[in-house]
Amino acid sequence: MDTRFIPHNMHLTSIEHFAHLDPHLLVLNQQMYIYQAPIINEIPREIPGVYTLCGGRQVGKSTLLKQWMLSLLKSGVEPERIGFISGELIDDHHSLVKLVSHQLTEMPQDKIIYLIIDEITYISGWDKGVKFLADAGLIRNVVLVLTGSDLVILQEARMRFPGRRGKADKVNFHLYSLSFHDYLDLTNQLPSDSQLKNIDPEAMGHLYRAFNSYLIHGGYLTAINEYAKHGTISISTLDTYAEWVRGDMLKRDRRELYLKEIIGSIFKRFNTQVSWINLAKDLSIDHPQTIADYIAALESMDAVFVQHALIEDKLVAAPKKHKKIMFTDPFIYHALNQWVHPTDNPYQNQILPTINDPEKCSKLVESTVSTHLKRKFPTYYIKAEGEVDIAYIKDKKFWPIEVKWTEQLRTHDLKQIKKYLNAQIFAKVDSITKTLDIPTVPVPIGLLNLEEL
Repeated sequence: MDTRFIPHNMHLTSIEHFAHLDPHLLVLNQQMYIYQAPIINEIPREIPGVYTLCGGRQVGKSTLLKQWMLSLLKSGVEPERIGFISGELIDDHHSLVKLVSHQLTEMPQDKIIYLIIDEITYISGWDKGVKFLADAGLIRNVVLVLTGSDLVILQEARMRFPGRRGKADKVNFHLYSLSFHDYLDLTNQLPSDSQLKNIDPEAMGHLYRAFNSYLIHGGYLTAINEYAKHGTISISTLDTYAEWVRGDMLKRDRRELYLKEIIGSIFKRFNTQVSWINLAKDLSIDHPQTIADYIAALESMDAVFVQHALIEDKLVAAPKKHKKIMFTDPFIYHALNQWVHPTDNPYQNQILPTINDPEKCSKLVESTVSTHLKRKFPTYYIKAEGEVDIAYIKDKKFWPIEVKWTEQLRTHDLKQIKKYLNAQIFAKVDSITKTLDIPTVPVPIGLLNLEEL
């Protein structure tokens, strides 16, 4: 094996000590809470093919695949049949083909081989290299797993080698930050179904406290563990994520000044209806298309979600209507807020004030519900005579949800959603009830119920 990749292949040195020698697993095993995503059990092990794992920066893709390697070893797969290559150290597709071809000659030829290429989008022309390897028959007996943080590039490139992916039913996987449900499960706070149906005030209070914590650290394991240990989120933890975003945008030849301006403008108009022209009026950037390109890049990195208005009778986005821009996780919100508006104590000066500000927290809660839903369904908002915060598409119809981070629900604010028979309200209430005959559930319970959709 190329000596550059030995630190990530310590299973070749010692199976027994792999979890303590590998850099990702070593850090993971030092945490209070250790998460194992279900994707580990979904990636095919007996069907050769080309599989992709997408997800934003710092979400845990590399660690997940190290856990997958460990599970392969525990199931009896010989260490010589497993390899991990970092795409950050490979310049172009020519180097990729040469490296993989050589690596495969060192691995057993009579059984399935498991080869991981991490952050493959760093490699110029990587899809050409994978296509060549497939067409040359070099990976016909390989479970080849490719990871990347740029969702658009992966989606486009995957289309360039159809028929070469293998025979598995599912070949593309997307790793998200932990949902609120995942977080409760990880920390042993998840109520049973029966408890949720008959939840008492004490348990409801506990759920709201857990949700308040989620709004602070989001679904990022580093922040979850740091908050559990120290009751705060440090500058270094926030900066780590922000620097990844900044670095990835610079690799795309984007200007840091423009990026900071645009993210600052997103905070200013967070979760409100905007157009690229509106944003351009606040910035030194002359062209709305430049703003659209930067936001599209942030969306491809799983950093932001652009929520479009819904054309109700067609169940598609309304291209001419304004959009809403929201961050895909509370932790991303806080990390980028610290980058754009730096302070010496972001937890005390930014995070807690945001959570305690009714207006700001309301927008953060609404975006949290929206981004949870968009993981599973096409998700929009409704703009008609009034506005409905969320409408997701399921079973060829849309399901509207109004999110109210308040105990006082005003009839005027519900004039649009009350028109829909299948509507729901997620509100800051203590029990499941009805408002104007609309089912109304506490926000934490509403988020947990999304798991059953």
